[in-house]
Amino acid sequence: MPVFQWKGKDRGNETKKGEMDAPNKEIVRANLAKLRITPTKIKQKPKDLFENISFLQPKVKQSDVIIFCRQFSTMIDAGLPIIQCLEILYSQQENKTFKNMLKNIKESVEGGETLADALKKHPKQFDELFINMIAAGEAGGMIDTILKRLSHYMEKSAKLKSQVKGAMIYPLITFLIAIAVIAVIMVFVIPVFKEMFKGMGGSLPLPTQIVVSVSDFVKNNILYIIGFSGLTIFAVKKYYNTKKGRIFLDNLFLELPVVGMLIRKVAVAKFTRTMSTMLTSGVSILDALDIVAKTAGNKTIEKAVCNVGSAIEEGRTMSEPLSQSGVFPSMVCQMIAVGESTGSLDEMLSKIADFYDEEVDQAVENMTAMIEPFMLVFLGVTIGGLVIAMYLPIFKMAAMVN
Repeated sequence: MPVFQWKGKDRGNETKKGEMDAPNKEIVRANLAKLRITPTKIKQKPKDLFENISFLQPKVKQSDVIIFCRQFSTMIDAGLPIIQCLEILYSQQENKTFKNMLKNIKESVEGGETLADALKKHPKQFDELFINMIAAGEAGGMIDTILKRLSHYMEKSAKLKSQVKGAMIYPLITFLIAIAVIAVIMVFVIPVFKEMFKGMGGSLPLPTQIVVSVSDFVKNNILYIIGFSGLTIFAVKKYYNTKKGRIFLDNLFLELPVVGMLIRKVAVAKFTRTMSTMLTSGVSILDALDIVAKTAGNKTIEKAVCNVGSAIEEGRTMSEPLSQSGVFPSMVCQMIAVGESTGSLDEMLSKIADFYDEEVDQAVENMTAMIEPFMLVFLGVTIGGLVIAMYLPIFKMAAMVN
């Protein structure tokens, strides 16, 4: 079916524009009239030569899905039918990949499928949590409320993710720059000094001799070093993809001095936020735990959450297996126990999530503050040590001349 680009004015004389699938221009005019839009321009959209090449198409970002949820929620709250909402969202979407996706979702709903089933066909953008909450919203007749909760949840999750990434980027970039500088000095600068020292005669100071020897080794084996580094990274990734390797490395990450504590706090914030959002939206506790376990991102934490599900099936509380896991702090377990006893588990989980969001903020700041001086010392000792080692023979020669 051809796609038509249109431009027009609504009842408030505000200019609107978008795209619409239709057999001809007359159908586009009729559909715009239903939306109370007077068209001023309608033309068929030219075909995109690269539309069938997936890697050349724009990716759907999480921010696109968040905006989609907010706009969808607002329109449903205003009383518009789901199909009409999807039509408007499709016509106003600028991301081509997301636009095609919305088109498929709209056609599926028009064909009689539920919104949850239509969204399930696009798992990369709409995960199990999203689908289950939409299904619960459809069953309870509160899709607008569910969409608001989903957008709020995704905004919180995106903020948490960006904080952790931001904390990791600075030391990683600094470390890579330091390695690059050291490599340049070893391969290009030190050999020049070496040739200069040859004409001086006499023996080189021990630090200088060590640096020259290391430089010779790096220069003569640079390809082997790069190949070994790449092979090591590949082997670690392969090992991490195995069940045994994933368990071992995930447990190791949790035991790291500073990073481990940050991972634990992020896990607690994510677990409590997700559980609170799903329970408030009407998803059963066992389904919620199953989804949270799959999206934990850490096998040790996943195992702890799975044990909670097994305990609940046996008639036990959530707080007991959480405290036995050793992953979740005792304060969290006690607050969850209070929430279970008072019948306000979802509210208590939300409070814990808010608290640990702040804890993550503080942990990121503390880690950044600790890493900065460490990186400065690392740069000063390595690069400064190389420079001093290279100038020691010059100082020695100056002393001999004097």
